[in-house]
Amino acid sequence: MVNDASDTAGESLAYKLERSTGSFFERIERFWQKKWFRLLVAFLALCVLGWLLIWLIFARDLPDATALQSYEPPLPTMVRAYDGEPVHSYARERRVQLEYSEYPALLVRAYLAAEDRTFFEHGGLDYPGIATAIVTNITRSGRPVGASTITQQVAKNLLLSSEVSYRRKVREAILAYRIEDVLTKEEILELYLNQIFLGRNAYGVQAAAQAYFGKDVDALALHEIAYLAILPKGPSNYRPEVHEQRAINRRNWVLGEMHENGWITDAQHQEAIAQPLGAISRSGPRFERVGGYFIEEVRRQLIEKFGENEKAGPYSVYSGGLWVRTSLNPELQEYAKDALRGGLLRYSRGKGWSGPINKIEMDEQWAQRLASTFINTDYANWRIAVAIRRTGGGAEIGFTDGTTGRINSVPGALKAGDIIAVSPQGGSRYRLENVPEVSGGIVVQNPRNGRIWAMQGGFDDRMSSFNRATQAERQPGSTIKPFVYATALDQGMTPATLIADSPFCVYQSASLGRKCFRNFGNSRGAGEQTLRWGVEQSRNLMTVRAANDAGMENVVKTIKTMGIGDYQPYLAFALGAGDTTVMKLTNAYSMLANHGRELQPTVIDFVQNRQGEVIFRADKRICEDCNMSDWDGEPMPRPRPAGKQLMDPMTAYQMIDILQGVITRGTAQNLKSLDRPLFGKTGTSSGPTNVWFVGGSPDMVAGVYLGYDQPRNMGGYAQGGTLAAPVFRRFAERAMVGMPKTPFVAPKGVRMVRVDRRTGKRVFGGWPTDDPKSAVIWDVFKPETEPRRSIRKDELLARLEARKAQLLAERAAARARAQEANRNRGPAQNDDEFLQAEGGIY
Repeated sequence: MVNDASDTAGESLAYKLERSTGSFFERIERFWQKKWFRLLVAFLALCVLGWLLIWLIFARDLPDATALQSYEPPLPTMVRAYDGEPVHSYARERRVQLEYSEYPALLVRAYLAAEDRTFFEHGGLDYPGIATAIVTNITRSGRPVGASTITQQVAKNLLLSSEVSYRRKVREAILAYRIEDVLTKEEILELYLNQIFLGRNAYGVQAAAQAYFGKDVDALALHEIAYLAILPKGPSNYRPEVHEQRAINRRNWVLGEMHENGWITDAQHQEAIAQPLGAISRSGPRFERVGGYFIEEVRRQLIEKFGENEKAGPYSVYSGGLWVRTSLNPELQEYAKDALRGGLLRYSRGKGWSGPINKIEMDEQWAQRLASTFINTDYANWRIAVAIRRTGGGAEIGFTDGTTGRINSVPGALKAGDIIAVSPQGGSRYRLENVPEVSGGIVVQNPRNGRIWAMQGGFDDRMSSFNRATQAERQPGSTIKPFVYATALDQGMTPATLIADSPFCVYQSASLGRKCFRNFGNSRGAGEQTLRWGVEQSRNLMTVRAANDAGMENVVKTIKTMGIGDYQPYLAFALGAGDTTVMKLTNAYSMLANHGRELQPTVIDFVQNRQGEVIFRADKRICEDCNMSDWDGEPMPRPRPAGKQLMDPMTAYQMIDILQGVITRGTAQNLKSLDRPLFGKTGTSSGPTNVWFVGGSPDMVAGVYLGYDQPRNMGGYAQGGTLAAPVFRRFAERAMVGMPKTPFVAPKGVRMVRVDRRTGKRVFGGWPTDDPKSAVIWDVFKPETEPRRSIRKDELLARLEARKAQLLAERAAARARAQEANRNRGPAQNDDEFLQAEGGIY
């Protein structure tokens, strides 16, 4: 009975299913007979097919929306001085990235009121807005009208191009849906507020707040917030300089929308719409301008390491958001700039107008043309102008802001279109200023670690970007001599070695033939003199003899090892005939002060990425135990000395000691007024075309060069001691204030011996005095190289009296010859000038 009941129930269910299925298909068949049903099915099929077709056509190859989860907007590179203070930024898009929580709520609501009031309600698309846009585009021609939500704008700005087409709008809509799936509303708004272009090269709201109001976003007033909210529609349409009333009207509309939505009160609304626009004029640089040449060298090195734009990688200079700590000391940089400019102006004084800085084509757009040259200067009260037209003996001039003035007296060479420097004389009157045609460079370095503290590569980098400190290859003249004599010391000579200061000729090669060398002014030799005296008085004939005896192969090897240059082993290079730069030569002198240990000149200390991770560090020294968690009671750990030992430390110290004599008794005696331990060497190249001084203290070394960009004769009086050394002095007078008078420390093993300064013989019974021209001095020797022959005090005094008489006679004769040979060069020189003139010049 039970089985019969089960069979009956199963048959009943099967029957019902069969009947139900049959009735469904029967109903479909009956509906299919009706025309409206067939049309409905066809329409739905076409919609599905159309949607699939659209998806295949427009959604194919779309960017991955999930990439926005790790998106990093292009950020400027921030450059900081040695103390961490910001001094510059490299940016093509001015942007400051903030988190969503850092934006004030009223600011967010202002952008929602202006751009997408239903943002928090829709899923990426505003359908009513799309319908309105479709109707508008059908009923009128012209540029298609969009209905983009904030999500769609993010899709367009970050993932698509700015192409104006229906295809892009469809792709934008698809991406908007995908973005809403992977990001929260707050994350979308953060991307939007950090990315949008708002004019004045400002990308993102924080950068715009600074550009238009000089404030951070959290300090903006309501009416200022509303103005920024209208800018995404087109910053040029609401420029405060041109369309102020239009901007106010649109701003007030945004305020009205905010009020209508209940986001601000009646009182807030009324107060805000009563406010003027309040935008400031275009803001200048965020940082006080300092070290233009230095900053450009930093930029060049960063691009070499990391690339220029985002295509080069995540750490590119113009989009990587790097933080760069440099070795720049802004105070020393100002001193170096002022000293070099002063030297260039002193040399140029009285030489007449050197000509225009540049030229432009003169037409009605002259002010814009002048501004587009980006020529400028921060020297004194000078301004950059263009000559509009000559009027009588004067000229009418114009400035980048369109204002004009007048110069009462101008040279005949001045023409319309010439870009010139002028200084105000009251009212609309100006005076033509002479920008020095001669130029130069100065580098200031820490000799303990190679860090560059200051660098000036010309009068003004906005007049000429050519950096004479790093790019100008020039003959160093006698500043190369310390490395010639260092080689001689390594080859067995001592500071007391006697070298003949007499005519010297040598056969160099079949192509160069016989070469005869000379001292400056064809002066006669002084007979046998000590190596020390030859350096102090910069005698060419003694230098080439020392180079010849030491071997020019060894000399050029030393010069190359010290990073100065790679020269052929010809004696002319021992007198500075090879080219080098101020940077290279300054670094070589720093290595002398660093006991011959290798230094690399660096302008960048370290670089951090936008997450704060150090991605480059110049100081790669290993410091064991520097990161101990607890103090172990031992002295503070120190990094090991960096760099290889390139020169015997005793040789380096011997040269430092000899070069101190250049300051006290030699060709740079005008630096004695600094009253501190200093070493250095002057240099003047053939012509003379270039003048140099390189030297400093144990704590600071500086190199100075002056010359024309197209080398030519600077005049017979131009010498390193009279032009370059005074630039160093004016820099050091300010830079060394407060610095300890640190003596140079001798390395272990050197011997200090009393010697006769003139003969180099060892002295017994006499002692050195404070007089730099004392007959007895302390001299520096390596072990077992000190003089064996000696001289007694009474013999020394008698010889000294005889020598004084001889010197007086020689000086009188030299003055007579100098006056005869230089009647057209002004009055006779004093003793110090005589020493300068007797210095070596190649």
